[in-house]
Amino acid sequence: MAELSTLARPYAKAAFEYALDKNQLTQWHEQLATAAAVAANEGMSAVLTNPSLTAAQQAASLSEVCGDELSEEVRSFIAILASNKRLALLPEIYAQFAQLKANREKTVDVEVVSAFDLGDGVRDRLAEALGKKLERQVKVQTKTDSNLLGGVLIRAGDLVIDGSVRGKLDKLAEAMNS
Repeated sequence: MAELSTLARPYAKAAFEYALDKNQLTQWHEQLATAAAVAANEGMSAVLTNPSLTAAQQAASLSEVCGDELSEEVRSFIAILASNKRLALLPEIYAQFAQLKANREKTVDVEVVSAFDLGDGVRDRLAEALGKKLERQVKVQTKTDSNLLGGVLIRAGDLVIDGSVRGKLDKLAEAMNS
């Protein structure tokens, strides 16, 4: 999907720079999330790729479904995407916008999967340690997966730290089979 990210990049950067200039990063982030979720819907995707509809009709359909959630600026942005036949890129544009926003704010979303529920104290210490390592403010989301047997699996963007018993057993089995 490198092509999608390449096509989406200039739109994401333009939206980010506009939102930053207008001091509306949070509002644009929320509105693009809404538009991206609607655009990713299977039924709406069929409308957005329907060749019998004009670009203006496609943009109007998307904006209508989003309702009052979108500002006039975001509606104009959607119209530009439609006129360039790029509405299908909205989910990727949103993802890149969110990444630019996180980099700007020096934050990172971290998913911690453990075999058992983590207590608040453990979660806070883990967030603090990861924050120091990543040099970012860490937002931790936790999940449980009994298949891990023990330990934790940490995902922060492209970084994956597998400290789970299941992961160690898999590595051991792979080493023994080599």
